[in-house]
Amino acid sequence: MKVIATKSQLKLFLNKHRHKNQSIGFVPTMGALHAGHLSLIQYSREQCDLTVCSIFVNPTQFNDSEDFKKYPRTIEADTLLLKEAGCDVLFVPDTEEMYNNTTPIHPDLQGLDRILEGEFRPGHFDGVVQIVYLLLQAVRPDYLFMGLKDYQQQLIVRKMIEAMDLPVQLKAMPILREPSGLAMSSRNTRLTAEQRHDSAVIYKILFLSAEAIRRGTDLKIVVDDASQELKKYECRLEYMAICDADSLKPISHYNPDIPTIILIAVWWGDVRLIDNMLV
Repeated sequence: MKVIATKSQLKLFLNKHRHKNQSIGFVPTMGALHAGHLSLIQYSREQCDLTVCSIFVNPTQFNDSEDFKKYPRTIEADTLLLKEAGCDVLFVPDTEEMYNNTTPIHPDLQGLDRILEGEFRPGHFDGVVQIVYLLLQAVRPDYLFMGLKDYQQQLIVRKMIEAMDLPVQLKAMPILREPSGLAMSSRNTRLTAEQRHDSAVIYKILFLSAEAIRRGTDLKIVVDDASQELKKYECRLEYMAICDADSLKPISHYNPDIPTIILIAVWWGDVRLIDNMLV
């Protein structure tokens, strides 16, 4: 696996493969890799000639400076995992390398960046959109692989790609879960053993809520039941929303002909967990 720290070196290396008409898959990460990330590497390897992974803890997408400081950084372990997974290129730029001489972009995201995660994490998606754009400019991949756990994020990145007319195809891949049902996340490492055990209830709530929605249960009752279940634990529900899966606009009644998604954010101690489930 080739490890590269600058955009110029990355361009030189990838152009050699591009001139051979080899397809390039790209997996952007902030490190602290887990099986979910590695599944994206595997998807890319299956569909592309060359797979690039980036590790960059992006400061501009953290609305909480303490969260940025606490974000796990495990570059040595991550590098080993990527080598074992068969990744071809690891791009590890520093902040100066990524943001030097850059111009902010302001694509029309049709309001998707101001609701749900955008409401509770102001400025978060500005940072996400900017860094994904810069990484795509650096890598110039044919395919971009992202996980569906950050459902709203992948929708917004898709909008950005369309708005900026970028020649890349986004492939959103399924959520990987721990045996308990808890969605795999780099933040899970910050949970205590008890919190990690208890927070698996998030998946249970999503599953039972989806079943209730399909049975025709009033959506307000579904959310109220979920809230009551979470009150049994030492956690705080930030939001639970039942939305049109394409626009993320809240719905008042379930229509099986319209793709519907449940999205949830829960604080377990000082760790914020998000998850979702398509109905």
